[in-house]
Amino acid sequence: MFYNAGFGASQSHIAERRAAWISLAALKLQPGSSAEGKGRLAPAKWKRKTSKRLCGTNYPLSIAFIVVNEFCERFSYYGMKAVLTLYFMNFLHWDKDLSTAVYHAFSSLCYFTPLFGALIADSFLGKFKTIIYLSIVYVTGHIIKSVGAIPTVGNQTMHAVLSMVGLVLIALGTGGIKPCVAAFGGDQFEEKHVDEKRKFFSIFYLSINAGSVISTFVTPLLRGNVQCFGGDCYALAFGVPAALMAVALVVFIAGSGMYKKRPPQGNIIVEVCKCVGFAVNNRWKHRFSHFPKRQHWLDWAEEKYQKPLITEIKMVSRVLLLYIPLPMFWALFDQQGTRWTLQAARMSMDFGGFVLEPDQMQTLNALLILVFIPVFDMGLYPLVGLCNIKFTPLKRMATGMVLAAIAFAAAALVEIKVNETVIPAPAARESLLQILNLAEDSVHAHLPGSAFSGDPIHPFQDPLEYQTLKLNADSETLNFTVMYKQAMFPCSQHFTGGKAYSLVLYNDSTGLACKLMQDEIQKPANGQAALRFINGHSENVNITVGEEDFGAVLTGCDVSPYRTLKRGEYSAKMKVGLSGTSLDVGLGLLDFGASYTVIITGTSATTAYINTTQDILANSLHIGWQVPQYVLITAGEVLFSITGLEFSYSQAPASMKAVLQAAWLMTVAFGNVIVLIVAQGAVLEQWVEFVLFSCLLFGVCIIFSIMAYFYTYVDLEELAAQDKREDEEKAKRKEKELGYQELDAFINS
Repeated sequence: MFYNAGFGASQSHIAERRAAWISLAALKLQPGSSAEGKGRLAPAKWKRKTSKRLCGTNYPLSIAFIVVNEFCERFSYYGMKAVLTLYFMNFLHWDKDLSTAVYHAFSSLCYFTPLFGALIADSFLGKFKTIIYLSIVYVTGHIIKSVGAIPTVGNQTMHAVLSMVGLVLIALGTGGIKPCVAAFGGDQFEEKHVDEKRKFFSIFYLSINAGSVISTFVTPLLRGNVQCFGGDCYALAFGVPAALMAVALVVFIAGSGMYKKRPPQGNIIVEVCKCVGFAVNNRWKHRFSHFPKRQHWLDWAEEKYQKPLITEIKMVSRVLLLYIPLPMFWALFDQQGTRWTLQAARMSMDFGGFVLEPDQMQTLNALLILVFIPVFDMGLYPLVGLCNIKFTPLKRMATGMVLAAIAFAAAALVEIKVNETVIPAPAARESLLQILNLAEDSVHAHLPGSAFSGDPIHPFQDPLEYQTLKLNADSETLNFTVMYKQAMFPCSQHFTGGKAYSLVLYNDSTGLACKLMQDEIQKPANGQAALRFINGHSENVNITVGEEDFGAVLTGCDVSPYRTLKRGEYSAKMKVGLSGTSLDVGLGLLDFGASYTVIITGTSATTAYINTTQDILANSLHIGWQVPQYVLITAGEVLFSITGLEFSYSQAPASMKAVLQAAWLMTVAFGNVIVLIVAQGAVLEQWVEFVLFSCLLFGVCIIFSIMAYFYTYVDLEELAAQDKREDEEKAKRKEKELGYQELDAFINS
């Protein structure tokens, strides 16, 4: 049953695309076929019921419920996962490394749980009950996850706990049911309706892609364009997928009376594991030299298991050996939902009136895959064949690895350009400082041993950049000397390492005063703009911008807290002094990723006078520069993933497809584990990390290419014909021996 799995992976629908090929290959092995009955797993007896037909065709009506169920389930899974990384960072306030690690831990768990689902379906409950029970677990996980995204429910710890519990249940549900749904759909057809079954899997595949493409575009819009509880509406972005999963469950149950339900038949993966375990254990018991050697270590299972099973396990082990380097490809591929999404959040997302959300960029992979599959199958591969180039499956896979490595090299180049607008964080014994002059005339600030050497700072001059201050301890008081109108003014301020500050100089009754305020130098999340106000006016001012209330900013150069707003043109509503005079002041464009300080210098009866400084530069690199890396990695996926399974199934018996599918899923799971380890263990700049992954995949590709060079392709049809000839020869020899025995008996009588 496992070979029909269409298990969901990251945003790119890896396994779903794979499911179409798996399911079609699975048609070669049906209950009662010649591949069965070799002493492995005999199918249980079950009675097929005649189901209602769809519009007079040979399609069972029940498959309509299965297809709708799959569409809704894929919408729920991909929709939830599309916004997951930004949820970790912006709602739970985790750093990018922890967010990446948890995301990939969840993805990895989603690839381990299909083994559990296949085991209970094949050995205990059957596919129908397994889908029902684990779908209930699935819906429960979605509900818990959605409740955890409501800000008013508990504290930050409660949100994190609910999120983790919800994700574990979702992983159990999505992984557990996916080995069952496609196979259950195939069970609905009569054995003679092979063409209809093939078309069903195409429709099934289409529903998967439709659900995933739509959800990865829609749920980021729900998150970013709908405001609830004073911010991005993650509760809605998770709640809609939860509702779709509930619909999927209801639809599936609604078709219950029409389904053909096959009873549990036993699991070939379990049988293979038992055989391998017995061989290893038996070999260990006979490890001493006086025991006769056997040709292959699996031959030590002959005491308990029949030779056909052992032979097939030997064949599949040759393919599994080639799987060892494959996790590195998935380590790169699955970062589209984490590192690449975080990169997109620090880029310009304006497409001439339409603003793309950073987590919507993942939709590009899904769209490209629908284009590339026919282009490669009907264009590239035939063209390469016409050029007399032997583009074998293993060469295609190696080429896919190379393209993925180049994609990450391209991502590294993009990251370097993105970082040009990022302010590097200061070291533990360093502070960053900029000086804002709000006084009436120029000032000269001096600090021995620093870049502030007495150059004039003009009134309301926008500092070009922060200057680095070296500290002798984790925190230190520094003494500045400021010259203003030929007079010297001392300014002592306390600095803490690792932080950034603005030193505000302004007029007071003594002539000149200074105030130190801490700055936020990290880029605002999701491409938003950060804004704060400094009140240099003689009266208090209450400020509102859009739906953000900055509160009362007091006189005496008081500073408001930072607030984040979506990119756009804004005006500030100000209520000045005790009279409460209302003024509207245009702020202009607040751009992607920029941070602004607006200084209020005075008011009149109709307006307020302001000066604006840009503390953090806006995101200047357009998100369109990510397109090449998406094109490269999607092309690499077509060459690597689909070709990999085609190759695997061509080199192993049909009865071993379940083992290959399980092993393939494990390569994806371990690929996510690699990212988890690197994200938590390696403290690298992001562009360096991209280069590291690119180099690692290049190295792995070389190893894989060497293994592929020495691999000998197997023609299963030829082997089957050879086995048939050997069986016929054995039968003839046995017939002759029986003839000789009968002749001897006749002579002796």
